[in-house]
Amino acid sequence: MDYSQPTISRLFSQLGLDNDEVSIQRFARQHQLDNTTLLADAKFWNDSQADFIREQIWQDSDWAEVIDQLDNMLRQG
Repeated sequence: MDYSQPTISRLFSQLGLDNDEVSIQRFARQHQLDNTTLLADAKFWNDSQADFIREQIWQDSDWAEVIDQLDNMLRQG
């Protein structure tokens, strides 16, 4: 079991995405969200990714804060 503190890089890895800084910034630029779309409902996630995001937020897990950071990144248009 991995007990390391969640980070944006680790979140991207958990979601099966490239997790280097350049890839994270590119993802944020290419996947902007409007204010009416919930992060987990975004069309670019597969079912597994969306379920993970929903579950972690619902459980208020250690990932929730990092998921909120990602949500904010995707709304900075």
